[in-house]
Parts: sequence; structure tokens; C-alpha cells
Amino acid sequence: MKTRLKNYPTKLMCEVLSIQRSSFYAWMEKPKSKRQVEDECLTGLIKHSWLESDCVYGYRKLTSDLKDLGEACSKHHVNKLMKLKGMKAQVGFRKHKGHYSGKPAVVADNMLDRQFAVTTPNRY
Repeated sequence: MKTRLKNYPTKLMCEVLSIQRSSFYAWMEKPKSKRQVEDECLTGLIKHSWLESDCVYGYRKLTSDLKDLGEACSKHHVNKLMKLKGMKAQVGFRKHKGHYSGKPAVVADNMLDRQFAVTTPNRY
């Protein structure tokens, strides 16, 4: 609603959303709670670490990174904040198979010349 104040009158928006105008103005003047301020700060750190990892890290590794930075947080809280902001870990990597370079491997000579012809079973 805050972003639409320039385009639409407050009275109309409150009627459409079926809320009281006094409630809207009370909400506008209400300061952010301590938890909201901490969450915004933590979300910024999470996003920075997540982007540094090329969007690969999940909540476990990000929690570990934040604890290394000295931030007190749980993996559940980091997971919740990541979900709210739409950050997801990259699941799995496709491993590229090796390719034939065109050079055959060097084959060693058979110096032992072992013969595996056995005359009776279970004899060596």
C-alpha cells in the first residue's frame, strides 16, 4: 500500500482492502520492531553470502558462514528468511564425462605370459 500512495487515494485503497483508515495510518507510523530490523540485516548478509557462492549454498552452509562472521542465528531462521526472499540452493551438479583426446594409451607388453588353462576344476 505504501508504494501505491502516489497513484491512488488512501480512502479508495482502504475501501478496496476493507480496512479502516485509522488502522492504516497507525500502521504507517508504527516503527519497525527489533526483530524486523535484525531480520533485514541478516537477510542482507545471507544474500551477500549466497551471491558469493554463485547461488549454490543452501541454508546449512550459509548458517555456517554467518556463524563464522560472528552472527548468532539458527539454521531454521536462515531457512525461513531464504524462503521469504526466494533464495534457493542449487541442487546437484552435472559431472562432465571425460573425452577421448585421440591419443591411444600405451599398452605394456605381456612379460609374465600367464596361462590360465586348468586341467581339473579347483586347481591352480
